[in-house]
Amino acid sequence: MHGQLPSPGGTARMIRSELIQKIADANPHLTQRHVERIVNTVFEEIIEALSRGDRVELRGFGAFSVKERDARTGRNPRTGEAVEVDDKKVPFFKTGKLLRDRLNGKA
Repeated sequence: MHGQLPSPGGTARMIRSELIQKIADANPHLTQRHVERIVNTVFEEIIEALSRGDRVELRGFGAFSVKERDARTGRNPRTGEAVEVDDKKVPFFKTGKLLRDRLNGKA
């Protein structure tokens, strides 16, 4: 589990720099700086598309979209006091079939 930090559930997690390193290791014809630029560009394009309200679909992996949450009355967990929660937009990810199958040992 070298280079991976344990997450709260006790499993390993990958951070951006580790993803960049893995891609660079698998593609020796690319410099780490080029891989970093590519990864950052992909993430930035996904963020930009979502901020415009677009859906981003990566076949086999999944789809990113934005869902709108209505305003509501919530509760302060410490005091139990009612608080108003504004409406907001939240990112949503739906896994693709290939990813679901891989996670469930079917591929």
